[in-house]
Amino acid sequence: MNLETAVEPVTELKTRSAQLIKKAKTSGQPIVITQNGKATAVLQDVESYERQRRALLLLKFLAQGDKELKEKQGVRHAAAKRHFDTRLKALGRA
Repeated sequence: MNLETAVEPVTELKTRSAQLIKKAKTSGQPIVITQNGKATAVLQDVESYERQRRALLLLKFLAQGDKELKEKQGVRHAAAKRHFDTRLKALGRA
């Protein structure tokens, strides 16, 4: 992210919101909104936001799985495979 082009004061957001939204959408980069010289908000297009949320969720699941492995918890691979195979077959019939 280029901070020189990705930072805008709140007054720009008030007067040029449509252009800033378009800039965020076409660039795929968030825009930092400042107020009184301090970063206060981020403007981001929906597609990038959703990608970011999915990536964070995946990281959360990986960390949870790693923790369960270290604590000898969780489900054995064979049991998990049977469970998902059963669920997939049920979805195929729906």
